[in-house]
Amino acid sequence: MKNIFIALGLLMILASCSKELDQDPVTSKDVSVFLRDETEVEEYVNAAYANLQYSGLYGLYMPALSEIPSDNTFDEVPLNDGGMYGELDLFNTIASNDIIATNWKDSYKGIQKANIVLNRIGNIPYRVDSVKRARAGEMRFIRALLYFNLVRLYGDVPLVIKETTDVNAYFGQGRTPLATVYDQIKKDLTEAVDSLPANTTQPGKVIKTAAQALLGKVYLTLKDYPNAKKYLAAVVESKKHGLLTNTNDIFLPANENSKEIIFSVQFSSGINGNSEGSSMYQQFSPSATVSGAKGHNLPVRQLYNMYTATDTRKTAYVGLASTGIPFCNKLKKPATVIADGGSDFVILRYADVLLMLAEVENESNNLKPAGDYLNEVRNRAGLLNTTAADITEMRAAIDLERKLELIGEGHRWFDLLRTGTAITVMNAWFSNSGVPITIDQHHLLFPIPIGQINTDPSIKQNPGYH
Repeated sequence: MKNIFIALGLLMILASCSKELDQDPVTSKDVSVFLRDETEVEEYVNAAYANLQYSGLYGLYMPALSEIPSDNTFDEVPLNDGGMYGELDLFNTIASNDIIATNWKDSYKGIQKANIVLNRIGNIPYRVDSVKRARAGEMRFIRALLYFNLVRLYGDVPLVIKETTDVNAYFGQGRTPLATVYDQIKKDLTEAVDSLPANTTQPGKVIKTAAQALLGKVYLTLKDYPNAKKYLAAVVESKKHGLLTNTNDIFLPANENSKEIIFSVQFSSGINGNSEGSSMYQQFSPSATVSGAKGHNLPVRQLYNMYTATDTRKTAYVGLASTGIPFCNKLKKPATVIADGGSDFVILRYADVLLMLAEVENESNNLKPAGDYLNEVRNRAGLLNTTAADITEMRAAIDLERKLELIGEGHRWFDLLRTGTAITVMNAWFSNSGVPITIDQHHLLFPIPIGQINTDPSIKQNPGYH
């Protein structure tokens, strides 16, 4: 395990960008004398976006952290890769697990990059002021996204919102209360909504509707339904997004920035020495199906069987390997080397927004609009309107639709946490599967990486972990 923690990670960024930013245009530049003009800020903004591609984030580990613990996906061979994925699947994750260590490290690297831009951009002249405002909004979005992930994975986490020039300044501060971190997330996204443009000519850039959708999801997580509806409805009312007609088209390479995609992390095959792709297709393919396949984060067969015969998503989203093991068909086979996947990782999609709005309306006891939003997604998949007749039935119908629609996109574990059903659902899942595992409250958070705790004793471990 790389025993790297927030303070050391920040120090490495401050000292030299050469290792972390090999794929970025700021390689080998000393950040202490960098970011002096618009060109250099633009380069560093790109570095912050590139940080989302890191293996600890959307290059590999975030999709695993946010789905393997759920009833959606599993690890085919739990002992592969030292058992670090298997620990997520079997709820025996240890504090030295490299997935959580790398996720923590890469999250704070991204936060530091956003902090650096936000700290300096105000004093740097831009030819077009709206571009300058947009860049600040983009960095606030990225910082909010990373903190939103961190609090859902680990609970209270250190809140750092200033550029760190002295790593010792953050030793001893401990973990910031969850509510305070959420306040900062909401503040960042509210300001991002106000400063981001409605459109962009650069694929992959954050726009206003992305900040609105993420802020709506934050409020939904906090069960603030009026504010969740306000921001999610704004995405619909913008008319910028919509469902593609055919489910088979959504994840085609040609449609990676279609009207249905609100924000995604961009990957490309065969670029820059095959360094701009991800290894997810290889890692998340069933064993013996492609070279080096590891069988991580595979859809469970029970989910595959939940799709009815008329549901077009059964083959569009999930396929069956020759071995009979399901795989996520949203990841497309690379045209170059197998570990150089070009499929973007979608973080916010219009179908998700519609299903969140259905949840908001249902929890607000507005059954008719809840059904309308739900049916938009169902009808696109070739299904008839829902027959849910009350709030309880509608809640179950929305839950099922999210499982079927969003498989492989890293939502299910967070959905179970948000709805307070993780313990009940997972214990029933293990019991029905004949697996002797029972989870309790402490399993709802991952352990804080041991390297962080060993370095800063003010960081206390989550209950139930050593």
